[in-house]
Amino acid sequence: MKNKISFHFYLMILPLVVLFFVLHTFPFLQGLFYSLTNWKGYGPWEFTGLHNYTQMFRDPKIAEAYLFTFKFTICATLLVNILSMSIACGLNAKIKLKNFLRAVYFLPYILGSLVVSYVFKQIFSNIIPVWAKALGIPALSVNILGTNHAWLGILFVTVWQSLAFNTIIYLSGLQSIDPDVYEAASIDGCTGFRTFRKITFPLIAPFFTINMVLCGKGFLMMFDQVLALTNGGPGTTTQTIAVLIYKRGFNGGQFAYQSANAAVLFFVVIGLSLFQMKFLERREKKYE
Repeated sequence: MKNKISFHFYLMILPLVVLFFVLHTFPFLQGLFYSLTNWKGYGPWEFTGLHNYTQMFRDPKIAEAYLFTFKFTICATLLVNILSMSIACGLNAKIKLKNFLRAVYFLPYILGSLVVSYVFKQIFSNIIPVWAKALGIPALSVNILGTNHAWLGILFVTVWQSLAFNTIIYLSGLQSIDPDVYEAASIDGCTGFRTFRKITFPLIAPFFTINMVLCGKGFLMMFDQVLALTNGGPGTTTQTIAVLIYKRGFNGGQFAYQSANAAVLFFVVIGLSLFQMKFLERREKKYE
């Protein structure tokens, strides 16, 4: 017999549904509407249909921002997952100060992205060049954020701060593995990296999928670190698509045009996330 859901449960979730619609869905629908106009963020406007969307594909700055965003997302996603999985394996082993080290690795996650970025901006600008000159390391004797390699500075800060959350997810996956599995594998002569490849990784495959999708989604919308560290510079070499939308939408009088850009970014993120999930879930089934 099918259980009926009490009416009181609907009443309990109603305020959250209303808040979600007012604060999230309604602004999104507003953005979609304005993307079909020529509104600058003020004054009168006219309906222009899909003009903003067709113009986007002829805009070299948007293409440049998308290329940089994709490059950054691929590098950051791979680095974060490789490093956080390695750290989680280390923290899951029988080592001293395990709980202390877990707290240390989680510390960056509780700090605000802007705070961390401004601190690292000072480090890159004033501390590293001084020490590099004293130690005779020419490659680090200038502020990296002012060079063509500025994106590496952003990548370092982003990866460092993102490791914490992903490590926790991988750690929870590792702790869900029954120790008897490792004991049986050891009896069969499976040790070292072979154990990781044949036992550990297949059993934490769902956690790998979650982390890859969350990383991909988050880095495609990278904003705080770029704005605080380089503001998209030097020139526009580190300008992500989210930073471009913000700068040209709010300061450049292109509110409707950048609303169209934001709508496209939304569908790009949704599309790539679904592709990742389908691809990685297919890999998970091979391990079942």
